[in-house]
Order: sequence, then C-alpha cells, then structure tokens
Amino acid sequence: MAACKKRFVPIFVLGLSLMIGAAVSVAGTREVIKSLYIPLADHYAALIAYERYAPQMKYADFQIEQMKNWDFLRAYFQSGEVDMAFVMSPLAMDMFNEKPHFRWVGLMHRDGNALAVNEHINQQLQLPKLRSERKPDDAVARALRTFKQQSGEATQIGMPHLLSTHSVVLYRYLKEHSLSLALSPRDDADVLAISVPPPKAPGFIKGKSNRSLPAAFEQSLPWADVVETGGYGHIAWYSKDVMPWDNGHVECITLATDNAINTKQKALKEVMYYIHQAGADIEEARTEGGEALEAMVEIIRKHIPAHNREAIIASLDPNLGVINYNNLNIDKEGLKQIMDFAIEGKILKKPVNIDEFSAPQFAVQLLADE
Repeated sequence: MAACKKRFVPIFVLGLSLMIGAAVSVAGTREVIKSLYIPLADHYAALIAYERYAPQMKYADFQIEQMKNWDFLRAYFQSGEVDMAFVMSPLAMDMFNEKPHFRWVGLMHRDGNALAVNEHINQQLQLPKLRSERKPDDAVARALRTFKQQSGEATQIGMPHLLSTHSVVLYRYLKEHSLSLALSPRDDADVLAISVPPPKAPGFIKGKSNRSLPAAFEQSLPWADVVETGGYGHIAWYSKDVMPWDNGHVECITLATDNAINTKQKALKEVMYYIHQAGADIEEARTEGGEALEAMVEIIRKHIPAHNREAIIASLDPNLGVINYNNLNIDKEGLKQIMDFAIEGKILKKPVNIDEFSAPQFAVQLLADE
C-alpha cells in the first residue's frame, strides 16, 4: 500500500469535540439512542458503527434493532418509542406527511439498488458477462413489452415497498422506454409493482421461474447479488445508471425524532459522527480488500447471516461502485430529484417542504488527512 494513502476522518461541522478512543462514561449517564434498520447493504454503516464504536461513545448508548419489513419499521418509529430509523426516502416523506414528529438528519448511503430478473426473462436477454457492462438499455423493456403482448398480463416486479426509491427508479426506467407502471392490480399497465420484503425477494423470482413465469425484483443490495451468486437470477442493471446524480442518488436516509433532537442532542450528534466514521471505514476496507474487507463481512454476517460472503463482497466491489458511503450529509436537491419523480409516477401522493423536513445541524464534514 502507498505510504501516503489518504484516510478520511469525519469532523463535526458545528465543532462538537469528541475524544475518539476515550473511555466509556460511567454506566447510566449515557442517553439511549435506539435505531431501527432493515437487513440491507443500505444500513451496513449502522452495523459497523454499533460493533466498532458503540462501546466508546461518551454520550450515547447506541442500540440497533432489526425489523422484518418496512411496514413494521414504519409503525414502530411512528409510535415515538424509538429515536432513529434508517428509511427509504419516499417512505420517509410519506411518514412525515402522516405525522411530522421527526426530521431528516443525514444519508445512510448513495445509490445501491438493482434490477434482478429470473431465468424466464433472462432467456430474452443477452446480458454481458461483466456486471459493469450491464446498463439500462431497452433490452429488459422489450422483453417486458413482449410478455404483456403475449399474455395480456403485466409482469410482476417485487419492490421492498411501493413507497420506495426502488419504485421511483423503476418508474423512470420504464418511462424512458415508453412502458407503464401500475401500483395496483386494478390498473392496466405493462408492469405491476408488488411489495415483497427484501429477504423474500430471491424466493419470489425463484418460485416464478419454477412455474415458467416472468418475474423480477428491484431491491437494495446485496439481494440482487444473492440471486446472481446463487445461480438463479441475473442482475440486469443498477440504479446508479437509471438515476444519475452527483456523488450517487439519494436512497435510504437517517431520521431522528424531534424528541431526540431536542433532548438528546449530544448523543445524537455522536451517533451521527460514528455512522460517518463507519461509512469511511467501509470505503477504506473495500479499496484495501483482504483482511480489512473480511472484517467488514464478519460484522455484517453477525447481524445479517442471510447475506452470504460472496454477495457482500460483490456488492462492495470498488470497481463496480454501485453503492457508496461517502457524502452522507443532507442533499436537498438530491432528495428533490427523487420526490419529483415519485410525485409524477403517483408513488407519493404529495410532496413535503424539504426545508421543514431537514435538520442540517447534524452535518458531518469529511476532511482528507494525508
């Protein structure tokens, strides 16, 4: 490795002084910051922050709880019984419209989802061997159009939730190739989006293949890599190529309740600091490879054993760059891009006031340290 390799160190914009490596404060003096997550590559930084840094936090007793699906996460967070949640941006905006008792305090990652097709669709495609060469051209659209013409039925594509960034990305892809997307079986369209919890997405397309039916899913990584490495699905394209944006499109965002913001500010800032630190750790490990990357895999699989080693490594491939954990501060214009397409595609019923939705005082700045 080069002797002058760059190391990214997060520094609070507001100048919060954190003594990294300091001993944990006396038991009982730290504020609980309980956070909800879904088993996705989107939320890997939370797992790394919890395992590597929670014991040395001075102000926060950082806790994480895995949720089985997005509706459970929504209901639990909206109850006000937890402090933070990591949520797909359209779902977060819909939650804010329903009950604005929280604010957006940062990003968990950028880019990070993919379209995977089953063998029935793959037979109509000629996907390049290298995943880096698989782009959102018209090949998948032509196959979907053909299936609709032949059967009169819309092809089902599994989404983690209808109120997902994934639905927005799929809508944009279909629109650009003159196809339509329905969110309800009552509506006639070329493609029907259905809600499939991420861990069940591989089984969904495998089951359709067993019945010789076309199916696909658009899910967060590494689920597309799970089916690709398992040999029963194929990645067709990545969201970063459908929804291009500087530094990567907005996807899952970090939410904190107004109560946590008002009464646990130091603890919340500390957790945000270490999430950024964990993101920097992931970026360094994926570039370094070897033991550093294996250490990340071990932590991830401790919490999410369904993510196999091969899929995690494939998702974090630095040569693909299909998900990243850089630039995790609030990106208002990036969120507006997602919101505008969500409104246009009737995925989101109404917009939010992004300024009211945001709490930029929790920003973290990444400074290069030679």
